[in-house]
Amino acid sequence: MKRVLSLHKMSVALLSSLFLSALSFAASDSISNADELMAHHVDSLGDAKARANCKTRVAQGTAEFKILVGGAGVLDGKSVLVSDGPKLHFMMKFPNNDYRGEQFIFNGDKTEVSASTAQQARSALGSFVYVQDAVLREGLWGGTLSTAWPLLDLEKRKAKVSFGGLKKIDGQDLYELRYRPKKSTDLEIYLYFDPETYRHVLTVYSLSVQAGLGNITQPGTGNGLPSPGTMDNPAGTSAGVSNETASARQQQIRYRLEEHFSDFKTADGLTLPTHYVIHFTQEQQSGRTTVSEWTIQTSDVQNNTPLDPRNFNVK
Repeated sequence: MKRVLSLHKMSVALLSSLFLSALSFAASDSISNADELMAHHVDSLGDAKARANCKTRVAQGTAEFKILVGGAGVLDGKSVLVSDGPKLHFMMKFPNNDYRGEQFIFNGDKTEVSASTAQQARSALGSFVYVQDAVLREGLWGGTLSTAWPLLDLEKRKAKVSFGGLKKIDGQDLYELRYRPKKSTDLEIYLYFDPETYRHVLTVYSLSVQAGLGNITQPGTGNGLPSPGTMDNPAGTSAGVSNETASARQQQIRYRLEEHFSDFKTADGLTLPTHYVIHFTQEQQSGRTTVSEWTIQTSDVQNNTPLDPRNFNVK
């Protein structure tokens, strides 16, 4: 009799578990369009009052830089993200002359990306963001850590979004939203959301450039993205090499910038990420690939802190 009761309890427990799993799956699969996803996402940040009350934010923490492919090295430093409405100032600082860190500014109208080395050159990441400034102009950089996050007021941005449904990303099911700014950009921009919480956990920016189509200079010079071409030699051809042969050798140069967000915590009625990873990949014309990663652990987030307007000065 006891054995029968035990089996009955196990059956009930199993059925309950399956029922709850089915409910969970149904809830996560209930989103069918971009408007529904964005409404749930905005609610995941906090209620309407908490969102409306937050005008400025300062998020400070540590930063770690690693070269994963194409070199080696690790640096430890500090990070700070300051935002005021659509304005943003993001900085990572490392005690190293060869790579001092990054400084990105958007003042609501113009962008600025500072030099990263003692030679007054931008890094590869800085050059990419400088040229593809939609990352800053659209308020995408830093995700929901920034008050400029575009999904808080998409109508004002006049951007277009399209719903991609559930996608498998690194083994995890995430809702996909493609983001198209009003001002045209060469970037493909995708936002990803946890189907259980609707929190924004990933942004992916990707770009492919056909080599030899212009005079875009090497990153680190402060002028743009890598390309073999110059004003004197637009195709980047070598002496004695025919245009047909050079064209056959050309490959696309690919860039992929990812922002990952996790470890969400609630303060002042707002739920925001405290762990932030930036992942930047370049596949160059030569076939060489470089991958760099920055890991930011936010330890202090302050909302509605009075900010000096000079934080957002652009030269």
